Amino acid sequence: MAHSDRYAMLLSSLPYHGPLFGAKQTPLSRIRLNQRLALLDPVEADCLRHARRLLEWAQQEPDRTDAQAVVRAKQVIDGITNPFIRDLVTWRLEMRTLVAALRRRHRGESAPRDRRWGFGRWVGRIMQHWNEPAFGLERAIPWLPEAERLLRRGATVDLERLLLGAVWNHLESCSDGHYLDFEAVVIYVLRWDMIARWTTYDGAEAARRFDELVEQAMAGVEKSLRPSAAAPRPERT
Repeated sequence: MAHSDRYAMLLSSLPYHGPLFGAKQTPLSRIRLNQRLALLDPVEADCLRHARRLLEWAQQEPDRTDAQAVVRAKQVIDGITNPFIRDLVTWRLEMRTLVAALRRRHRGESAPRDRRWGFGRWVGRIMQHWNEPAFGLERAIPWLPEAERLLRRGATVDLERLLLGAVWNHLESCSDGHYLDFEAVVIYVLRWDMIARWTTYDGAEAARRFDELVEQAMAGVEKSLRPSAAAPRPERT
């Protein structure tokens, strides 16, 4: 079967997901989603599986330093051959760096001296403009000033909602021009993952969970980037 026909068959079998915050449940069960994804060829399926692990918001592990996590992230991203997924991963890891920087500054820490603490294009700018509101990035990163304000207020649930919404909107912008291709499948599945996360979200655990997520954000990159022994390397943020 031609790739275009396979994508059309797969995507036409997936129900519309609707908006993130209006969802009460995922548009289809995890079992049925995995059944639909069986239409992907092995290389595509492996690429998608790794993308989901790379972009998984919740997988965090405090056993790696920021520098170790960043080194590992760069190694894996350099090996990614699909430019669309590479850009998605890069954007998500840059977002984690921005949130981790807000958290560090909120704790009263001084600007990092070593660029290896974070990932991506904003690291140097953050270090140079550490004491400026939103690190002087309010135009480039529209959600950053509001995230800073919510962090100061301790509005943990609202902050997580803001961050998830920023990711959702980014996926929406990335979807332009992708309708019956592998990239459209990737976007759908990543949005399914976000709906699954939001609809099982426990507000009572919000403060504890968000503190852990942000505190360990870059260390968690190492966990989510580490390929499994059983799967070949393919390819949050």
